[in-house]
Amino acid sequence: MKRITTGTENFKEFMDKNYYYVDKTMLIDDVLSDKVMLYTRPRRFGKTLNMSMLYYFFSNQEKENAYLFEGLNVSKHQHLMLHQNQYPVIFLSLKDMKSLNYLEQIQQFAYIMKIIILQHLNLFDSPLIDESDKKTLNDLRFLRADPIQLKNSLSMLSRCLYQHYHQKVIILIDEYDVPLQSAYQHDYYDEMVDFIRSVFSSA
Repeated sequence: MKRITTGTENFKEFMDKNYYYVDKTMLIDDVLSDKVMLYTRPRRFGKTLNMSMLYYFFSNQEKENAYLFEGLNVSKHQHLMLHQNQYPVIFLSLKDMKSLNYLEQIQQFAYIMKIIILQHLNLFDSPLIDESDKKTLNDLRFLRADPIQLKNSLSMLSRCLYQHYHQKVIILIDEYDVPLQSAYQHDYYDEMVDFIRSVFSSA
C-alpha cells in the first residue's frame, strides 16, 4: 500500500519508499521543447520534487537510478527515453541563502558552488579542460574564489562540463527567489540583485 508524504523533496527517496506519486514526468517533454523554462508556482506546489525528478532523468551521473522511471508516463515515449541520463546536469538550489548581510550571502553561495564542484571531480583529470579553468575550479573547490570568479562560476563550470562531455549542459535552478527575499528584508537588495543577475546572465 502506497503512503502519502508531505515533506519529501528528493525524487529517488520518493520512489524508493513507494510514496504516492502524482506522475509529472511529462514535464520532461516541456523541458526538451525549449531552451529556457521558468516555472513559478505557490509554495508547497512540488517544484523542488519536480526539479529533483528532472535531475535524476537527465543526469549522466545517475544511470544506476534509471529504474526510478519504470512504469511512469515518460517511459511510454521512446523519443523522450533517448534523453535519459545523457547530459551533464548542474542542480543549483539557493534555498540556504538566507544570510543577514551581503558578505555572508556571497560566502554561502561560494559553499554551494563548492558542493557542486565536488560532484564533478573528474573534471580535474580531463585533458580537454584548460589548466587555467582547472585552477579556477580549484579555487572554488577550496573556497578561495574572488567575487569575479564567483559571479562567473556557473558559466565556467557549465563550459568545462561541455568541453569534457561534448554534450549540452542542463542547469536546474531552484529557490532562486530566496536570496532576494532575504536581501530585501535586511537592506542589501540592490547588491544581491546585481550578484544574482551576474551569475545567471553569465550562464
